[in-house]
Amino acid sequence: LQILSKGELQVSDKERHTQLEQMFRDIATIVADKCVNPETKRPYTVILIERAMKDIHYSVKPNKSTKQQALEVIRQLKETMQIERAHMRLRFILPAKEGKKLKEKLKPLIKVIESEDFQEQLEMVCLIDPGCFREIDELIRSETKGKGSLEVLSLKDVEEGDEKLE
Repeated sequence: LQILSKGELQVSDKERHTQLEQMFRDIATIVADKCVNPETKRPYTVILIERAMKDIHYSVKPNKSTKQQALEVIRQLKETMQIERAHMRLRFILPAKEGKKLKEKLKPLIKVIESEDFQEQLEMVCLIDPGCFREIDELIRSETKGKGSLEVLSLKDVEEGDEKLE
């Protein structure tokens, strides 16, 4: 009974190695999914990310979640290669009164404003860094008291398809 309550399950060397390899692949997949090359706005392949992770000698921590580690990897990869989180595309619809005030507060959080329409209300489509989403969402909710709306148009803004070479 004491062994069952306080004992530990032994994991073989091969099992541990396979588990770590799987986590390494999962982290690379998450990074490839969330990031793009800032020059071309095209996603990186999982194999390229895996190779880059090996180049910076990244070691997997089995007790941390893969998502946390993926965000850590992105920070480390920024030092050695051109990599950036893919921007999120959002649409805000804000009441006219709060629109002008809120626009000034939102400006530092927005990367690119794609379109802006101000008739009876402010409608704006823009690209943001995914890390700012929660802050923007809270700002819109508190300032408009539920009258403004925020819509996610795409989670990642990437270029797809073939490139034309001349």
